[in-house]
Amino acid sequence: MKYKIIMECEEVHNFLREFLIDEDATFLDLSNTILKSCGYPDDQMTSFYVCEDSWERRSQITRLDCSDGYFEARSMEETTLADILDEGYNRMEYIFDPCNERAFILRVKGEVQGYGEPEIVRSEGKAPQQIKDFDAFTKVSKDDNLAFADAFVDDEGFDSDEISLDGFEISEDI
Repeated sequence: MKYKIIMECEEVHNFLREFLIDEDATFLDLSNTILKSCGYPDDQMTSFYVCEDSWERRSQITRLDCSDGYFEARSMEETTLADILDEGYNRMEYIFDPCNERAFILRVKGEVQGYGEPEIVRSEGKAPQQIKDFDAFTKVSKDDNLAFADAFVDDEGFDSDEISLDGFEISEDI
C-alpha cells in the first residue's frame, strides 16, 4: 500500500504537492521526496512533528537521533511511515527552515494500491525560499534599533550630572 499525502504551505497560497509513498518507506525517504519536489538542497536539520487533529504537536522525528533521556525524538532513518501513521495520526508538520521554525503542513488523505519508489503526483505553485534572508532581517533590525536609540537622545545630548546614583551600591569587592 501507498499513502497519499498532501503538502501545503501557509506562506504561499497556491503551493501544493501531492505524494504517493510506500507505507514501509522511512521518514527520511519522505523528507528526501519533499526536498526534491521543492528543489531544496539537503543541507538543513529538517524534522517532522506528528500532530493531533487540532495540530497539537505530539512527537518529533529528527534527521539525527537526538534522544538524551530527557528529550525523546525518533530518527527519520529508523522510523517508517507505518510506525506512526498506523497509530491513527494523519497530520504532520515538516520543518524546512529550522532557524525560523517555518513548516509545511502534511495531511494523509488515504491509501492506494501499489508499492515502489515515492512519486510526486501533483505539483502546483512555487515553493517558498527555504531559508529566509538574514541580511534583510539584520538591516531592518539595525535601522529599527538606531531609531529606537535616537528617541532617547535630545538636542542637548547626554549630561552625566542628571543621573542620580541614589539607591545604587558600588562595591569594590569583586
